[in-house]
Amino acid sequence: MTSQRSHSEAETARIAEALAARLQPGDVVLIRGDLGAGKTAFVRGLAVGLGAADDDVSSPTFTLMQEYRGGRLPVYHVDLYRLERAADVEDLGLEDVEMGDGVLAVEWPERLARSLPDAIAVEIAIVGDSTRDIRIGPWPAGREG
Repeated sequence: MTSQRSHSEAETARIAEALAARLQPGDVVLIRGDLGAGKTAFVRGLAVGLGAADDDVSSPTFTLMQEYRGGRLPVYHVDLYRLERAADVEDLGLEDVEMGDGVLAVEWPERLARSLPDAIAVEIAIVGDSTRDIRIGPWPAGREG
């Protein structure tokens, strides 16, 4: 797992853009962090890194999923924060998306009833007002959400 420090939302987005350059169709990125940690800023960087317009990206908290197109790969952005119980990938219809032509980015993956295999883990920890530690690596085998 690699660790990087970000001192701004723009820097968080640049870290995500660098990850986006390595992503392939079907990749899943699971993004964990407290409220206000910068999960949506990270997804914005992923989408921009894949060619989407920066102003298209917003938190899908009320719609569950948003799709960003216009670049090398589409990004399917899912925010599970408002789910009251653990949800199955099948119940959410994410199985079709994760196998699709784009990248699936999931905020609050701990709300999934099971882990998605071969996912990339992104953990964002708040260090200070605008400082974040961002760790990126493989999702641990057997780890639930």
